Amino acid sequence: MTFDWLKTLLGDAYTEDIDKTVATEIGKRFTAKADFEAKSTELKNAKAQLAEANKTIEGLQAADKDIEAVRKEAAEYKAKAEQAEKDAAAQLDAYKFDTWFDGLVAQNHGRDGAVIRTLAGTERMDALRKSQNRDADGKALFNDLLKNSAYAFEDQTPPPPPYAGGTGSASAAADDAAMRAAMGLPAEKK
Repeated sequence: MTFDWLKTLLGDAYTEDIDKTVATEIGKRFTAKADFEAKSTELKNAKAQLAEANKTIEGLQAADKDIEAVRKEAAEYKAKAEQAEKDAAAQLDAYKFDTWFDGLVAQNHGRDGAVIRTLAGTERMDALRKSQNRDADGKALFNDLLKNSAYAFEDQTPPPPPYAGGTGSASAAADDAAMRAAMGLPAEKK
């Protein structure tokens, strides 16, 4: 992925190293707006559920219900609220990991993140997710994938020139003279 706008801004100072560094930093910090809004909505929903549970508890206490029934219902709502918080935290962790991994895919010029995840395999993805040194382990994973599954990444080598030397590069004039002589025609005048 190249940043043409970076070339425009830097002019002659632009280098491929600067491009790679900018791509790395953007990959580490980028969060898609739609993903952020989705997670924000999920968090708001969890907070709304917690507020509803608190109102229910207050309503039960005010309604002068049996103390044991109130305690039981309060414990149930508390457990539901704690589970909702755990679920939200797990979803947020998964989102952070997926965003980080998608940044690595872009940085390494991967064609498709889902294909890269499949090629890496469930075990290696789980190990990477639990890794204490994700950056180094991620780099090692992508080095292995680049070596063994290069087809999943954009080709970084320049294409060969359109008219490479070899068959068809010789002049046709020499062949014309031989064909004319074989057919009994006079040699072409220049």
